[in-house]
Amino acid sequence: MSRPWYKTLTALLWLAPAANALRYRQVWYRLPSLMASHFNAAGEANGWTTRQISLYYSVGSLALVAGIFSVVLVAVQRKYGLTKLGWVLLIFFHAEIWTLVYLMGSILEYNLGATPVSVLPLPIVTLIGTVTVVTVAFAEKRGKPLAATDVVAEEVHSGRSWGALFLVFLCFLAIMVFLIPVPTARVVFGVVGVIMASAFAMAWDGFHYYFSRHGVEIRTLGFRLKSIPLLQIKGYEIQSWNPLRGMGIRGMGDRKAYVWGRSGVRVEMYEGEVFLGHDDPQRIVHDLNVISGINFRSTKF
Repeated sequence: MSRPWYKTLTALLWLAPAANALRYRQVWYRLPSLMASHFNAAGEANGWTTRQISLYYSVGSLALVAGIFSVVLVAVQRKYGLTKLGWVLLIFFHAEIWTLVYLMGSILEYNLGATPVSVLPLPIVTLIGTVTVVTVAFAEKRGKPLAATDVVAEEVHSGRSWGALFLVFLCFLAIMVFLIPVPTARVVFGVVGVIMASAFAMAWDGFHYYFSRHGVEIRTLGFRLKSIPLLQIKGYEIQSWNPLRGMGIRGMGDRKAYVWGRSGVRVEMYEGEVFLGHDDPQRIVHDLNVISGINFRSTKF
């Protein structure tokens, strides 16, 4: 699909607040002057407001979401072009905003006829969308697999202290799922728990760097994250990592980082760069020097 389609579908996000405003107009005179606007996890009303404020809040919230989504989509398109990740984000954002429209519509139906409000679709759509986006982001720009021969070194960079922290949160979430009897709340905590469990597993296993005469391959949990062909490496140097930039897998497109600590090696490529986190970055430099030497001798002869 072409760029005009991408721009058109991005603009169509703004139909969501318009559709919500139209629905308010259709039922305006049937709505009570004081509307239920906030609900607990069991779907019971515990907050009320006027129908005017309810209208402004719902339409304004959807407009804010549409604005944020539009900015993200335009920024991704300008920086990385029309990639698969951009299209997946576009689909996810549409699913998310129209689920919000459905949720706000169910609030209107509750005020019109006490129809139960269900927030269950929102965490389900959010989980499925997040997993899909993350999976595509990991897979995109990872390059072709390198031949699994002549591996001269394997380095592991784990974040087990981070994993322990994730495990604590995971235990807390498990307790909350067990104690809270409300199904919707259990689903929400369960969704967060799945994400936290994935983060724990990845941090505990760590990033595995395989150095061979073909280049460097980065894996975690047996999944290939990225391949760096040796001929694409322009240079490398030890650098520190600012924790404020985040931990784990960072960056998009041709600029990515795999880090659980404060140090590592920045590998400059002819297209982009990769930061390889490690507690002893001198070992990464040594292994890069070794495979560069292997490549030189094999090319020479």
